[in-house]
Amino acid sequence: MKVTPLIVQDEFIGLKVRVTDSTNRDLIGISGTVINETRNTLTVLNGSKRRIVVKDHATFHFTLPDTTIVEVEGHILQGRPEERLKKRIRRLW
Repeated sequence: MKVTPLIVQDEFIGLKVRVTDSTNRDLIGISGTVINETRNTLTVLNGSKRRIVVKDHATFHFTLPDTTIVEVEGHILQGRPEERLKKRIRRLW
């Protein structure tokens, strides 16, 4: 899974997501569709339940429209979606 800065600047609403790691063990394994994104959280629709996941304390696997799975650490996603477009991301990989 190769992550590029362009993926981090994408829109995540509507993508399939799975929480693979979190400091809150109850959130690990949550999967579904991202229905809302704020500065610090992602809201995931899992069946009929809405779960709010704090970005800073989790690692996510996003499934892109071309079925590529990308792992992104939540602290990289901190900030409003519109601000992430402007933010310059240091290459950490």
